[in-house]
Amino acid sequence: MAKKAKTQSAAFDLAAFLAGVEDARRAEADHLVAIFASETGFAPRMWGPMVGFGRYDYVYDSGHAGQSLVVGFAPRKAELSLYGLTGGATAGALLARLGPHRLGKGCLYLRRLAAVDETVLRALIRAGVDDTRARWPVHPA
Repeated sequence: MAKKAKTQSAAFDLAAFLAGVEDARRAEADHLVAIFASETGFAPRMWGPMVGFGRYDYVYDSGHAGQSLVVGFAPRKAELSLYGLTGGATAGALLARLGPHRLGKGCLYLRRLAAVDETVLRALIRAGVDDTRARWPVHPA
């Protein structure tokens, strides 16, 4: 039986999701929606518990195929988790200028959005879209 992808586009209501975000994170989540939408040109769409922007279709050499968000974020209680921003050729130099953050496997974690350089974050988002677009067909949603 084929494994189901963890990240799938969902018909969740974005407004309801954002309304359910803890007060301490809600303003940051709203601001991230505006930043990601502005830099990608894509409308936000729920991907499970993540807010995603754009979609790409992939097929690995193994034959496994699927879809995923191009870039996005999840407003977690302890940190903001940002996806799709750390793989490009320019990511390392941008991350060095971003401000306080930590990296996980494919994720960028921020404790506070106000603590990072928003101009650099915007450049990371654009670089993430460009990196994905160089490898896979990218679609608005």
